[in-house]
Amino acid sequence: MTPSATPPAADPRDTHDTPQRAEVLVVGAGHNSLVCAAYLARAGLEVVVLESEPSLGGNTRTEALTLPGFSHDSCSSAHVLIQNNPLVRDDELGLVADQGLRYLTTDPAVVMPQDDGDLLVMRPDLAATTAELARWSSADARAFELMVAEWRGGLGAAHGRWSSHLPQPDDDDTRRYLELRRRSAWDVVHERFEHPVVRSFVLWLAMATIQDPRRPGTGFLPSSLAVGRLDHGWTTPVGGSQALPDALVRVIEAHGGRVVCDAAVAQVLTDGERAHGVRLADGRELRADLAVVAGSHLARLAGMVEGAAPGADLVEARDRWRPGLSVLAVHAALRGDLGFGPDGLASAAAGLGTAEGFARQLDRFAAGEADTEDPWLLVVNQSVVDPSRRPDAGGGTFKILTIAPEQLSGGRSWAGEKDAVGERLVELVRRRCRGLEVDDILAMRTESPLDVAAHNPQNLGGSCHGGEFVPPSGATDDEVLAGWQRYDTDLPGLFLTGSTTHPGGSVSGRPGRNAARTVLTSLGLDPRLVMGTT
Repeated sequence: MTPSATPPAADPRDTHDTPQRAEVLVVGAGHNSLVCAAYLARAGLEVVVLESEPSLGGNTRTEALTLPGFSHDSCSSAHVLIQNNPLVRDDELGLVADQGLRYLTTDPAVVMPQDDGDLLVMRPDLAATTAELARWSSADARAFELMVAEWRGGLGAAHGRWSSHLPQPDDDDTRRYLELRRRSAWDVVHERFEHPVVRSFVLWLAMATIQDPRRPGTGFLPSSLAVGRLDHGWTTPVGGSQALPDALVRVIEAHGGRVVCDAAVAQVLTDGERAHGVRLADGRELRADLAVVAGSHLARLAGMVEGAAPGADLVEARDRWRPGLSVLAVHAALRGDLGFGPDGLASAAAGLGTAEGFARQLDRFAAGEADTEDPWLLVVNQSVVDPSRRPDAGGGTFKILTIAPEQLSGGRSWAGEKDAVGERLVELVRRRCRGLEVDDILAMRTESPLDVAAHNPQNLGGSCHGGEFVPPSGATDDEVLAGWQRYDTDLPGLFLTGSTTHPGGSVSGRPGRNAARTVLTSLGLDPRLVMGTT
């Protein structure tokens, strides 16, 4: 370098140039931690995000999992729930207007191939979808229309307040919503719909957040997820799921914040009274002048607190957490995109399975068996609508997601069985589409629940949706909660975000935005500086 040359700017994500202090330290660079950090940075706080992995994004990463040029979403694929978050709905952080984040509303929203060769097609349009359902049952088509009208007529607004962790008014809509929440999706679907094809379709939609539809606390999912598909289709981020965290990092950096990868936080440090920093796995200590926001898994966070007792709340969260339903994924690079039904309809998403098959799969899951007979299957082929995910020469990206136990019965090893299970699942899909013959598959990779857990430290138990919290011992309410109901903690200065906090997993951004509101309020700052009131 000549004396007059300008030295290159330090890489803001370079772990060797990690600041020793900041006003706020955020642990983790999954999308919720980044959402929280972006709001705090935009509010004028000095923010540093610390990510343990070499790359950021958590379960919203896009990676080359099979062959060069094929971009696969390693976990999340659809970004439907976040569309109703004011973060995106009102573009509060300028992710769309300023950072170039683009979402596609797909049509079809999803297709569901039938055993007889017919194809149920859900459009992002109520009239078209009810007309489709009427091919099987006019009564069920009317029931679906009524379910949607009820959600749009007030239940959805109550759900929005619940998702934002805001106080609920004492009115009829709130009471009806809370009563619906306490029920099971299974009971709701079987009471409202009669035809087995329609029942299976609505129940398939309700299982998209990977929860057992037979347990209390899931009764709102048929309405919520059906309306989400009607409003937004199979919402696809252009460039892959990674586009969301990348846009959030640009917001953080534009407001003076930093995101550092390969910076694993081992301990949250306290002075005996409040959290004041973190220690990295390599021994370095960083100070937080105002707050530490932990996107850490709540099954682990209590054990990370040093210098003070973690608090009864974090101990209770650890003890009440369970992984819930773990998942298995099959990723493949294809010669081209898939076609469904008699006419070879292209769709970014397809669903397979029947209500009876879902119940059998869940029972086998509990017994440590992987079901490949008639399971709940999500099939994703997003290169149909987003060609940037495949090489210039052509091809298609493909994924199957299903439910499978983390531990197989009889001491069997997933290492010895996962590829055979993956092949059987591909065969199920092959019978119901075009473009998935053996010669169409260029490369394939099956990830068991153990592989899913190894892919991201947050995926404990093979659960990519944050797991769930069981009721405390002796509680009269048997509703299992998808997320911990607090963003502050009993330890001053320590706050929570991430998929184990309310309202749980999926790409909603709600845990991040809600946590940011809590932090700002606790610091005496008005959240309305950076976000709306809903």
